[in-house]
Amino acid sequence: MRTPPLDGIRVVCLAVNLPGPIAAMRLAALGAEVTKIEPPTGDPVVLASAEWYARLIAGIRVVRLDLKSADGIAAAHGLLHEADVLLTSYRPAALARLGLSWEEVSARHPRVSHVAIVGERGALADRPGHDLTYQAESGLLSGADMPRAPYADLAGGERAVSEVLAAVLDQHLHGRSSYREVALADVALDLAEAWRLGVCGPDGVLGGGLPVYGIYETSDGLIALAALEPHFQSRLAEVLGADLTRSALAARFSSRTSSQWAAWAQVNDLPLSIIQ
Repeated sequence: MRTPPLDGIRVVCLAVNLPGPIAAMRLAALGAEVTKIEPPTGDPVVLASAEWYARLIAGIRVVRLDLKSADGIAAAHGLLHEADVLLTSYRPAALARLGLSWEEVSARHPRVSHVAIVGERGALADRPGHDLTYQAESGLLSGADMPRAPYADLAGGERAVSEVLAAVLDQHLHGRSSYREVALADVALDLAEAWRLGVCGPDGVLGGGLPVYGIYETSDGLIALAALEPHFQSRLAEVLGADLTRSALAARFSSRTSSQWAAWAQVNDLPLSIIQ
């Protein structure tokens, strides 16, 4: 069995809710030894979904510390003494109050890199916010509908993994620790780029502007068709026996059930799925 790529890398995760724990879970899956510090009351995620919380901490050591106490801070520094990376999702002012800012941690533990997940950069770093507000400001929300998933949090967690890997590589190649930052507001803006540039949206290539890339009604539900490439379009026209106009496709797809179309697409190697 091959050694995991992050075997021997120690990460201290000082983060609750979603972005930090998502990143910690991924790092543990890559072989890192991850210790997650939780407050005495635990991680609020468990209140939303105990099942999701259990997945997030799989393979991770969880310790509960009161970081407002001298004993709690001493225990945290004990963990950092052996660590390679500190991963946080606190606001900068909160970390400073705890004596765990980048400046203080690097002075006491010079080999430790710090990857900080924040809401926004610079002067707005201490402004309160969450996934919903970052999605709202980026343009990801549609009217009064709540998002189907906490996209900024999830993508922010994945981006934090990249920053941890960059910090580890920097340590390995150049022998130096570093401070790296992931701003969830930036992540949300990047996720909304396709909308702002017109790639998505009513007339966008990926938003309904192309008949071969869209959602259609069947006799009992909805399917998603994604025949973007020319070879898929040629095959679709051939096996469907119809013009690739929206009206022609809609008429054909309404004639069968979603399951029938999904089975047909699999046989004909076409990108089509049932909308669950």
